[in-house]
Amino acid sequence: MSVSQLTNNDDSDEEFEVPLYENGREREELDEQANLFSIIMATEHLERAFARDAIDPKDYTEQCKKLISQFRLAERVLPDSMTTETFMALYQMNCPRATERLLRMGVPEPLKSNSGNANHAATVAEAVQSFITVMDAIQLRKREVFELHPLLSDLMDALTRLPDTPSDFEPNRKVQSWLKKLNEMRAVDVIGDNDALQLEHDLNSAYSEFNRYLKRGD
Repeated sequence: MSVSQLTNNDDSDEEFEVPLYENGREREELDEQANLFSIIMATEHLERAFARDAIDPKDYTEQCKKLISQFRLAERVLPDSMTTETFMALYQMNCPRATERLLRMGVPEPLKSNSGNANHAATVAEAVQSFITVMDAIQLRKREVFELHPLLSDLMDALTRLPDTPSDFEPNRKVQSWLKKLNEMRAVDVIGDNDALQLEHDLNSAYSEFNRYLKRGD
């Protein structure tokens, strides 16, 4: 089987040809790429629903985190010569919201919590545990993007739910910077020793500022 007729997803009638498989291995690769395609499209529709206030914020966060995790795994099936951007260009995917969420941000849209002291304490505990987990991972010489990204994503999620933090809160800024850096890499890529040292330094600095934030609230 050589080609398939696909229709552009931007509501036009334009069709284009995509090479299909010649053997079982190529068929499996295309099936995996189809899964990546569906994850990107699902993220685009989820982001549109959230923008229209058509989904409960908690449901949005849960589904978005799930899609981001699935995306990081599915992205690994792409051949070395293809990035996610070139994959989306090949299949003419017009998904600006998914591109921003999956390739630029790497975390759901932050939702501030106003649910009282109990919820605040739980969020603080989550943030502390996330800091410890990711710093332990660095100490254990975990360097693969697909291992580090979800840990930083969980940390970012907890930090953005803390109330009354300034817009330039250092922990948020540092963690977001590293998430963006990892988003620019392939899931199978490995950060170098210099980057690992810098990440460890930035996390220690962020954790110190986080503790100062907690003391100010006492």
